[in-house]
Amino acid sequence: MVIRRRAWAIAAVALLLAGVVTAVVLVRQRTAPRTKARQMVSREARIREALFAELTPVKLSNCQLERFGEAHDGGYLMCANLLGSVEAAYSYGIAGYDGWGCDVSRKLGVRVHQYDCFDLRHPSCPGGDAVFHAECVGAQPSSDEGRLFDTLRHHIARNGDAARRLVVKMDVEGAEWDSFLYAPDTVFEGIDQLQVEFHHVGELRFVSAMQRVKQFFYVAHVHVNNVGCEPGLEPFPSWSFEVLFVSKRIGVPDPSGAAAGVSQLDAANNPAMPGCQVAIPPPPSFTHR
Repeated sequence: MVIRRRAWAIAAVALLLAGVVTAVVLVRQRTAPRTKARQMVSREARIREALFAELTPVKLSNCQLERFGEAHDGGYLMCANLLGSVEAAYSYGIAGYDGWGCDVSRKLGVRVHQYDCFDLRHPSCPGGDAVFHAECVGAQPSSDEGRLFDTLRHHIARNGDAARRLVVKMDVEGAEWDSFLYAPDTVFEGIDQLQVEFHHVGELRFVSAMQRVKQFFYVAHVHVNNVGCEPGLEPFPSWSFEVLFVSKRIGVPDPSGAAAGVSQLDAANNPAMPGCQVAIPPPPSFTHR
């Protein structure tokens, strides 16, 4: 009887231990996905913070901002007085209209090359010199469902502009990041001003791409696109934002070291939607709104 009782006791302990082990395993299985999700969120938050830190605009003492293009979406600010040496313009992502490119062409007397492989309408450009190309920009030459993609370097060389001073505008729904990340130095060295609407904020390569561009340019102005305003992207108020880069060859930072703020020339991309424009960097009391 004693032997049997001991056996039962041992069996009971074994069952209890098995139950504890099973419970621990189940808890770990349930908490692991949540832990992994928290880690991913934390990582994305750190990436957003790093990207945001790269966007503090430098106040340039020799920049006179002027709006080119539409009154709202499609209009961009540039240093008008620093465009005198520009010999050709490139406008990427036009969706059937290109007020920016036509403004630049008319005011500077240069040809604007317009690129879009999704919307093949040729924009009207009275009084300007515009050439439409049914291609998109990308990190490498490729074809996707019949749409052609090629690099900045190839486009510029194909048009005979490799040795010319350029102004470039880009609004290409996320293709900008890799296009810049893999562009050679010679492309950036030939651009006087680069106006970009960036999309999305949570990937590490975005930080690398921004740092790559900033090797050659000052961040001269930042404008938040209110179409992309949404919470949960802090410190960004929007997943879309426009940045004016001015070549370090021609831009002169203000001796005060001050950051450039929001301009009175800025306008909401969609005036019918609420805005979330903030100065970058934001004041210490800033909270998302």
